[in-house]
Amino acid sequence: MLILTSNGLSSDKIIGEMKELCETLSKAVIVTTASAEYKENDWHIPRLTGELKSVGLSVDYFDFDYEKPELLLNYDVIEINGGNPFYLLSSMRKSNCEDIMERLIQEKIVVGVSAGSIVLQKNINLIAQYSPELNKDVHLEDFSGFGFSPIELLPHYSRFITKFDRFEEKAKEYELANNCKVIRIDDGQAVVVNSKDYWII
Repeated sequence: MLILTSNGLSSDKIIGEMKELCETLSKAVIVTTASAEYKENDWHIPRLTGELKSVGLSVDYFDFDYEKPELLLNYDVIEINGGNPFYLLSSMRKSNCEDIMERLIQEKIVVGVSAGSIVLQKNINLIAQYSPELNKDVHLEDFSGFGFSPIELLPHYSRFITKFDRFEEKAKEYELANNCKVIRIDDGQAVVVNSKDYWII
């Protein structure tokens, strides 16, 4: 199962859904890779850890930069933290994790957080229009994502609409140019993806 969030399990509604899903589960892991500079010391980690513990899970940490993706098979819930989507996508590719990630989505619960949600879709082209500077030191040339999600997501919508110039206009132009629908979600929301279907929490 795939749960794409804007900023984690950050609402009572998402927590409620996760408690039901995790009733018989015990182990979670947070992937810290996207926070390239801070990793486990990223300021979001304590909150994300607390959210997972609140649904009855123990929590470990994992980094694609230094660990083998096979280790993720030991966990029931895998949460991919946000940060730099270009860096995360590059690191995940280098780890050759695609087969493992596909298996995890089929057999476990994979939760994406912001950039962790975005890299699982078919590409990160829309995000590249808003924040190309994030690719400055990564030098990623291929913006193709992993394609595990049939939707394209725009997280932090209400918060970012005042931060970026022409935020909504660019999203509409992207939809028109690519004949697609971008799902806009706010912090506290999530999209559950099940095969070709999806619904918003």
